[in-house]
Amino acid sequence: MSLSNTEKLKVEIVGHVAKITVDNPAANTWDTESLPGLAALVEALNAEKNIYALVITGAGQKFFSAGADLKIFADGDPEAAGKMAAYFGQAFETLADFRGVSIAAINGFAMGGGLELAMACDIRIAEEQAQLALPEAKVGLLPCAGGTQRLTQLVGEGWAKRMILCGERIKADKAERIGLVEEVVATGTALERAMALAEQVGEQSPISVTACKKLIHSARDICIAQGLEDERSEFVALFSTEDQREGVNAFLEKRKPEWKNA
Repeated sequence: MSLSNTEKLKVEIVGHVAKITVDNPAANTWDTESLPGLAALVEALNAEKNIYALVITGAGQKFFSAGADLKIFADGDPEAAGKMAAYFGQAFETLADFRGVSIAAINGFAMGGGLELAMACDIRIAEEQAQLALPEAKVGLLPCAGGTQRLTQLVGEGWAKRMILCGERIKADKAERIGLVEEVVATGTALERAMALAEQVGEQSPISVTACKKLIHSARDICIAQGLEDERSEFVALFSTEDQREGVNAFLEKRKPEWKNA
């Protein structure tokens, strides 16, 4: 029986490593099926004591993940927004709390919720052609899956503001320089490198790894717990604005948005 309850998340067990592939064509986006599926999958892996690490990557050669499926937000329904925000929070916080080591093999564009997925992992390996961004404000939204909190902790306030407030998209080499990813590798090799690193985890005591990770996260978790909750609240609040509907629909219609600031 597969550990995954959705076809949008493929799982292969290789030794003590779970290899997870996000497979939701064409851009490996997240929706109301795949997000609960990820949370359930990580919980299932937590119960498998022979699994010491997980590696997550995107299907295909272009996208790691482009984030949320924006069609869900086209009608400006705050109830749908709240549901998605809760799903994102549950999924990525469950991933962040995985008892073993999680590694993102970023094999292409990591945008919005796709980058938030990578930041919920312990380590990020990016291919040289990869590009990373949190462009939610371009469509009248905001990062609601840890983006404002985890990005700031990883790269500092200045770069977090450039990427979120100015909509700056960065390439893999710059991401490595500012501390957003730990390593850049050649095109087509992120998964191989991530799997090799994951295998190194098996050389450590799994109990020690879990204890060390808990301690490394302790101060961080205290600092961002309220921020993660506030992200989701502010995200839903945007659905009472004209700009939210304009931004999402302009994106889907492939035109420039006309902001009302209202």
